[in-house]
Amino acid sequence: MPHDPTRTFPAYFRWGVATSAYQIEGAAREDGRTDSIWDTFCRVPGAVTNGDTGDVACDHYHRMLEDVALLAGLGVGTYRFSISWPRVQPGGKGPANEKGLDFYDRLVDELLARGVDPWVTLYHWDLPQELEDAGGWPERDTAWRFADYAELVFARLQDRVASWTTLNEPWCVAMYGYSDGIHAPGRRDRAAAMHAVHHLLLAHGTAVDRMRSAAGDHRFGITLNLTPAIP
Repeated sequence: MPHDPTRTFPAYFRWGVATSAYQIEGAAREDGRTDSIWDTFCRVPGAVTNGDTGDVACDHYHRMLEDVALLAGLGVGTYRFSISWPRVQPGGKGPANEKGLDFYDRLVDELLARGVDPWVTLYHWDLPQELEDAGGWPERDTAWRFADYAELVFARLQDRVASWTTLNEPWCVAMYGYSDGIHAPGRRDRAAAMHAVHHLLLAHGTAVDRMRSAAGDHRFGITLNLTPAIP
């Protein structure tokens, strides 16, 4: 189709960018953060190209102000970032780690000050290692732990964040992580993967119910990796 210069994006269209915590934050052992399954997986010889880890990554934890300035300079209107579960709730259960939550407080405030709409993803694959040691996503209890964690983060940020994503690409979590073994935690157990599928969706539904009950004037969703089929 030839280019039509009269065609424009609708007024409601939002330009946005996205990241995930483990891929950018670094500071893997600072301010109370504990290991996630990706910290563990990256230490397995041969699991990751060049033996790379997220120990430092883009050092976003220390360069957050610079990074938000770069976002604003790009002119984007929305930034989807993920919360590091083991940073704000070490071990995947119990009280919040205030230093971890404080980081996301500062990030949200800085985004808003720069005119960028914050869009939170609660889970982008970094399950606390302690929960994996207890069985991980194939265990039903992990869904309840996720809902507790979601409530904890929502209570802190819901006054400034309107849009919430529960899980990023749960198909990858279940199939790559528990069936194919090419993502963390690196397990190859088809039956376990099927249980993980169910519990990821249970976690999504339970978390959304709890967050809606706490404050209803928000948008909730899930990010799915879909493949369109064009006949």
